[in-house]
Amino acid sequence: MKILTIIGARPQFVKEAIIQNEISKYNDIKEIVVHTGQHYDNNMSGIFFDVLNMKKPEYNLGIKASKHGEMTGKMLIMLEDIMIKETPDIVLLYGDTNSTLAGAIAASKLKIKIAHVEAGLRQEPKDMPEETNRVLTDRISDYLFTPSELGIENLKREGITNNVYFTGDVMYDVFLKMKPKFDYSLLSILNLEKDKYIMMTMHRDFNVDFPEKLEKILKGVNKISNEMKVVLPLHPRTKKRIKEFGLEQEIQNVKIIEPIDYLKLMGLTENCFKVITDSGGYQKEAYFAGKQAVIIMPDTSWRELTDSGLNKLTNEENIYNHIVNIEKKDYVKDIYGNGKAAENIISILKKS
Repeated sequence: MKILTIIGARPQFVKEAIIQNEISKYNDIKEIVVHTGQHYDNNMSGIFFDVLNMKKPEYNLGIKASKHGEMTGKMLIMLEDIMIKETPDIVLLYGDTNSTLAGAIAASKLKIKIAHVEAGLRQEPKDMPEETNRVLTDRISDYLFTPSELGIENLKREGITNNVYFTGDVMYDVFLKMKPKFDYSLLSILNLEKDKYIMMTMHRDFNVDFPEKLEKILKGVNKISNEMKVVLPLHPRTKKRIKEFGLEQEIQNVKIIEPIDYLKLMGLTENCFKVITDSGGYQKEAYFAGKQAVIIMPDTSWRELTDSGLNKLTNEENIYNHIVNIEKKDYVKDIYGNGKAAENIISILKKS
């Protein structure tokens, strides 16, 4: 079997690393990896290469950020040429990026089977680019691997029932694989006590690019920090906006630190009280670490966590109330499988 895998954004490198680790167990599977060039940051992703021994992609298209149509079009042209040259049996795709959609369209036109990891996720608003990418990719995929049971239900409501599999979430595989290497050094450096601080991340444009909204968020967080320490690794985008809008005084009680890598972030998360975030990945990682999270978003594609009551959606007006009053819920196990998603995915593809 020959698999051609397409990756473009940082989270996809992480997911591919764990899938690649599983593929390496089989002598009868050949994998060709294509990096579209959409986004990669060695400071953020390098640790996964080191720990999971991910090989370098065979192709790097070098397509950088531009308008959505232009980027997707360039990818489509170049990916089609690679697929014709490599003649894979399956094209493997992750998530909801322009790289994902371009790969799906190219493979579909060439009548190559498509496997979509993280199928079945749905999120409002429906006109957001990521939602368009994931919905269209699901419609033309031959194998749909969902991270949760809710993904199966979402697809069923859209009339998609063939070759849909609940495999679990590959990011949970990653969490378990990396867990022995979590870095707890910042606990003593920052003078933090277990369960007596809140971890926060924030970087989304809809939260940080609007002065009034950002000010309300920071005021709410600063109010929380009067009662319990809040630790905020400050994303470059958020840092820039705080300075631009003159809001430095609104975080005077918050413990601001430089951005940290995955291992340090997980070390802090495992020992915190709760999490505040607008990150899609981090709200899941909080769950993996057994922590409830307040999500500064109008909606989330990880609705399993809000439906269960473990996580809570909030806005700039209600951060303080939601973090203080979030109802303590018993931990619900195995929402995203048992840590064998990669094994399940490759096992299914081998039987195809």
